[in-house]
Amino acid sequence: MIRNDVPTRRSVDLDRVEALRLLAGVPLGRVVFTRQALPTVRPVNHVLDGGDIVIRTHEGAALTSQAQQAGGAGVVVAYEADAIDPDTHLGWSVVVTGYARLVTDPEELARIRGLLEPWAPQQGTDHAVRIRPDLVTGVLLTEAGGPAARSG
Repeated sequence: MIRNDVPTRRSVDLDRVEALRLLAGVPLGRVVFTRQALPTVRPVNHVLDGGDIVIRTHEGAALTSQAQQAGGAGVVVAYEADAIDPDTHLGWSVVVTGYARLVTDPEELARIRGLLEPWAPQQGTDHAVRIRPDLVTGVLLTEAGGPAARSG
């Protein structure tokens, strides 16, 4: 049964450029990776840097350990961020899948430390992980007849 007082909504697929633009506009997201053969989700803050998602981590973090073990090959992760209004249920969601690699170059790491302050600072948060977006998907949740996704 469709209620007349509830606005009709639709979802619009976002292109890669628009999805990454929206992702760059929010400070927090969730990184998804495998830990002990099970999916694990951690809230983190991020910055887009050269088209990559960069997060700060600490020495004991599971993702840091996995990225160290994987070496240059990296570890497969997903990264999700969104901005959805809890009352209207309108907004957007973006998911990026790619390889996470530990940043090892001291100059690059120093530059990243200047770009991104950890949202939950703790002792040893001196590491950074760079996620190269291989697959980027996103959806805009809008009212029917509302704005379509912008391109570029």
